[in-house]
Amino acid sequence: MRGKPALRRGIAARPWWPWARRLASLAFFVLVASLLITQARSVQWEEVFAAMRGYPLPGLLAASALAAASYALYSCFDLIGRHVTGHPLRWQQVVRVNFISYAFNLNLGSLIGGVAFRYRLYSRLGLDAETVTRVVAMSMLTNWLGYLLLAGLVFVWRPIPLPAGWKLDAMGLQVLGAVLLAAAIAYVLLCALSRRRSWSIRRHELSLPSLRLALLQLAMSSTNWLLIAGVIFMLLEQEIAFPVVLGVMLVAAIAGVITHVPAGLGVLEAVFLALLSRQLPENQLLAALLTYRAIYYLAPLALATLLYLLVEARARRASPGSPGD
Repeated sequence: MRGKPALRRGIAARPWWPWARRLASLAFFVLVASLLITQARSVQWEEVFAAMRGYPLPGLLAASALAAASYALYSCFDLIGRHVTGHPLRWQQVVRVNFISYAFNLNLGSLIGGVAFRYRLYSRLGLDAETVTRVVAMSMLTNWLGYLLLAGLVFVWRPIPLPAGWKLDAMGLQVLGAVLLAAAIAYVLLCALSRRRSWSIRRHELSLPSLRLALLQLAMSSTNWLLIAGVIFMLLEQEIAFPVVLGVMLVAAIAGVITHVPAGLGVLEAVFLALLSRQLPENQLLAALLTYRAIYYLAPLALATLLYLLVEARARRASPGSPGD
């Protein structure tokens, strides 16, 4: 068992390994970009914008309410890190930092939003780098735990219809789902049964939460992913089954992570067009996705930008060493 980690470290240390990873990511990005360009050439954009203008107000309000609920829930993820680390910041401060970083994370990428903004804002509030690292790690773990659980369940019991030309067939998707589901279950079992509760990785201490906290992580994250899919489901006017929308959204999410495109720009659209264009007209799909971006990405970013500027202005006015509000 000790040989496998050493083997992985040996591969990662080889000079060709970083280039191989970059080339793989670039190849995936080129594939998605070519798919998007091919689809975009056939789109009647006038019909897309007409469909966006024709959205009924109740549907927009329902989608906006689901988006607000998702942001409210995700903004509580850092409270788990607060509980684990025991840092003294008030919950209102934590939620505010979490909201700002999440909005910037979605639009600018995880390194800028999810990490850099958290370090800057938390350090202004008096937290040291080690504590911030543990909070960020716990929040990211919480987010992807729900993904593992839902993707596993959807891919195993309700696999999404894949195009005939894709190398991954329905059986392969079910196998992938089983692996993801096993990973989520393994984490819960580890939290419940492991006698060792902490590890030191690159001089950072990582601690296992309790079983109750692990189950809370799964519940919060899974609910958040369901809410996000619910936004798109409402904007598609409920014409595609919710499990299918959820499955496609989960595929698009991991595709955006692999390509490292900020906000998954174009990736989300490419995946939805590839998987659902046979079930709905392209103009209707694109209208839903562009409206989703406006509701879930741009509107919260505007609010987060305003909050961030207010936080920065307040920090400049505060005396040195002040913990802030």
